Amino acid sequence: MSRPLVLGLTGSIGMGKSATAALFSARGIPVHDADAAVHALYAPGGAASIAIAKEFPGILAADGSVDRGRLRATVLGHPERLAALESLVHPLARRAAGDFLAAHAQAPVAVLDIPLLFETGGDARCDAVLVVTAPAEVQRQRVLARPGMDAATFESILAKQMSDSEKRARADFVLDTSLGFAHAEAEVDGILARLRGMPSPP
Repeated sequence: MSRPLVLGLTGSIGMGKSATAALFSARGIPVHDADAAVHALYAPGGAASIAIAKEFPGILAADGSVDRGRLRATVLGHPERLAALESLVHPLARRAAGDFLAAHAQAPVAVLDIPLLFETGGDARCDAVLVVTAPAEVQRQRVLARPGMDAATFESILAKQMSDSEKRARADFVLDTSLGFAHAEAEVDGILARLRGMPSPP
């Protein structure tokens, strides 16, 4: 049974991962958006919303979706609650990624866009990994410009993520998104050329 060559795409918050994913999509490469998949799981009737409601009573909004703000407040500062949540959500997210790859089995290349790729062991199912990066000050400016974001929230998110330097050290490809759109496009084209030159996966 054939399968695509799988490129994992990851990077810390504010590094330009979504914009880079869009460049692959624009070139006809199937891209799995893990964040969007989790949103679907948290939607009314979603597999995660049902499981989370059993584990954390009162966590659902009036429409039956997971109230993400309430959930965040419930697990913040409680490692055991966060671990329980992750034990529910991560397997469902992995299944969604597997379903995506099965649906695109005939594609030569497919991208798994996963923020916590290394942290959740998702790199094990990838043939190569691309890490997007940017200078720390550029990252900070981008994130703090987002609606509703403040410095404390930014720092708490960073604390849960593997450091940028460690991600870069583990990557097969690194793209600095602070160098402009034309640079990013050229880098993506080069990465695709190298991937297409790799042997087909078994």
